[in-house]
Amino acid sequence: MTAKRILMGNEAIAFGAMKAGLQVASGYPGTPSTEVMETIASHASKYGIYAEWATNEKVALETAVGAAYSGANTLVTMKQVGLNVASDPLMSLSYIGVKGSLVILVSDDPGPHSSQTEQDTRAFGHFSNIPVLDPSTPQEAYDMAKLAFKLSHEMEIPVILRTTTRVSHGCADVVTEDIEQADRDIEGYVKEPRWTIFPKLTAQRHPWLEDLQVRLSDRFSDLFSENTFNSITKGNSRIGIASSGVSSLYAKEAIKDHSETLSHFKVATIYPFPEKAALEFLSDITDLIVIEELDPYLEEQFLQLIGKHHLNVNVYGKKKGHFPVSGEYDVDAVIDGVNSSLQAMNTDFPLLNHSTPVVARENIPPLPVRPPTFCAGCMHRTVFYAFKKAAAKLKKENGKGTVFSGDIGCYTLGNAQPLNMVDTCLCMGAGISMAAGLSHTQQYQDGNYAKQVAFIGDSTFFHSGIAAMISAVYNNADITLAVLDNRTTAMTGHQPHPGIGLTAMGKPTKAIDIAEVLRSCGVELVETIGADDLGECINMAKKAIEYEGPSAVVFKGKCVGITKATGQYVIDEDKCTGCNFCVSQLGCPAIFSMSSGIPQIQDNCTGCSLCAQVCPSDAIVLREVLQ
Repeated sequence: MTAKRILMGNEAIAFGAMKAGLQVASGYPGTPSTEVMETIASHASKYGIYAEWATNEKVALETAVGAAYSGANTLVTMKQVGLNVASDPLMSLSYIGVKGSLVILVSDDPGPHSSQTEQDTRAFGHFSNIPVLDPSTPQEAYDMAKLAFKLSHEMEIPVILRTTTRVSHGCADVVTEDIEQADRDIEGYVKEPRWTIFPKLTAQRHPWLEDLQVRLSDRFSDLFSENTFNSITKGNSRIGIASSGVSSLYAKEAIKDHSETLSHFKVATIYPFPEKAALEFLSDITDLIVIEELDPYLEEQFLQLIGKHHLNVNVYGKKKGHFPVSGEYDVDAVIDGVNSSLQAMNTDFPLLNHSTPVVARENIPPLPVRPPTFCAGCMHRTVFYAFKKAAAKLKKENGKGTVFSGDIGCYTLGNAQPLNMVDTCLCMGAGISMAAGLSHTQQYQDGNYAKQVAFIGDSTFFHSGIAAMISAVYNNADITLAVLDNRTTAMTGHQPHPGIGLTAMGKPTKAIDIAEVLRSCGVELVETIGADDLGECINMAKKAIEYEGPSAVVFKGKCVGITKATGQYVIDEDKCTGCNFCVSQLGCPAIFSMSSGIPQIQDNCTGCSLCAQVCPSDAIVLREVLQ
């Protein structure tokens, strides 16, 4: 039985995977990939699937590999920067292959909307010799998830299913099929020399891996006639367009009035490049326009093929400056790129017209400026402010400064004004390692040093903070670690982690205590404190900073995104002096200045009391007190 339902692209992938016989799933949350695992976890018990959030992407992939070695159908999910973390096992895995099936869902973030990079996973597939599928719609995401499992099982190699934000988070009607209970009759692990990688095995498997790329390229060329993932539409001119992923939709929309004239080559099986189909397409083309977000991956594949076969085809893409080399595309950006290419061809072909907007751009009022900041009542604001005050005290007392190394997550927002408390931020877990590195500089050794403080969240601590802290202790780094433990993975949607006591499938489990982990890592000063009392937080921050050698404070509090407000504060205008200290010091979105000079507190106040604690006039009180 089939049914049509409105699904997000990520949900469609989850349903496609479950329809394909998924048995084991592991992942680490990261926008825009998170909803794939969330959907699977919410259906896992119903269909007999095992699903888990791992501590990081490397662990997630290795877990899935272990299950696949037993013959299970497995899926691992992550975002594009997570693939960097998982790259170590990934590169070796391509040589060994798998027995069951293994699909690696990686979501790229053109824009970027919520990432520190705009890297392109298509190139990673090429780098690691792992096939890549690139859907352009939620329906294709569903269908290609099934294809990925089929290919992985057939070729005994992992398959990357790569999406971008508009596919992952776009919603559309998707035709789905009934899902059967997952088959638990897994063959089990069978000892084979193949599962243990050694130089001799690598040398034996490399030719197999290279031959596989050729066979897959031919297979993907055949897919042009087998389904609609890949397609070639012939036009009656010598101008052709090639595209992949969501850019194929933009291209289709941009040239809709010229579809009988312009040929269109839509590539969904992106790596290995389907050379035979591409050669067939190029046989009728003299000018090729390549439309793709992020890297010029397709463009380079075509340039290599054209050079290899000495074809007389001009290529227009990113390398000649006709399309932006970064950022997210839309139909208007594609039309501009196509027109730039047509002008360079000096052809009689008419330029494409932009659609007429319902409201002229010049008549659209500007949106209000909304700089990123912590939620009203977020415990992180209290901790950052406490360290700011503690560092200022120490600077006054002994003249030594403080450097604050941040990390990836909600606490990255500590760099925003007026807190301005993140001096470095690179990737997950790097705050600790960078603080350690800074502590070992010549400046430190000369005695004219700044104390190093690293901030990290609870989920990120488990992701990659533990190894960094062990290294810091081992190498006598003089750093203070502040763990901002709000009891969830907040930035990606409140997924559980090892410190929560709950699994991805909602089952109770042992909660790992962060403070105990730190002590077991050799940190001698480890304190745990609630994040409600600013004065206590300042004293604890000062104590930890003053400690010589690695020290750590675990600040525990609530994430206001998943808890109810405890009250609401208001301004007692009879006491308020209009100093606006509460506004200028904290940057809380619940408080804003008025022309009258008396600030106002909005209904999104959650009752954290931080503003009341900093007010020099005691003019901020709970609403019921004022009444």
